[in-house]
Amino acid sequence: MKTPATRPDYMATALAYARRAAGRGEVPVGAVLVDGRSGKILVRRHNLTRAQCDPTAHAEMLAIRAGAKNLGTERLDHCDLYVTLEPCAMCAAAISFARLRRVYYGAPDPKGGGINHGARVFAQQTCFHAPEVISGLREGECGELLKGFFKARR
Repeated sequence: MKTPATRPDYMATALAYARRAAGRGEVPVGAVLVDGRSGKILVRRHNLTRAQCDPTAHAEMLAIRAGAKNLGTERLDHCDLYVTLEPCAMCAAAISFARLRRVYYGAPDPKGGGINHGARVFAQQTCFHAPEVISGLREGECGELLKGFFKARR
């Protein structure tokens, strides 16, 4: 495993994908699925809800689906997810079902978040698996990207 000084900045990759989403008119959220054992990036995705006419095409959902398919298993218990915005309740439930090891997110989402806000999926007794959660990773940059995107549309 790489030391913190040499570990890749996975959130920078997630931000790059969030910017791609913004360039396509999608809400700028990016997600990166990483093999927690090797540190290898497995999947990079961004929101595609508009392009796919699919309300479930959130970056996290797309990353989990692709990761499970690529690895040939629905259990991603050795994987970590880096996402620029606090996952919603739908994505938090998928994270739990996939048994992700850790979730790192950037900006909090007081209105639509499902981890530390709103439904607080991982805190519910009915939650099958609660991953370790690290919040606030590059929070300012992630938050400014979202604010700028919505400000330009108002």
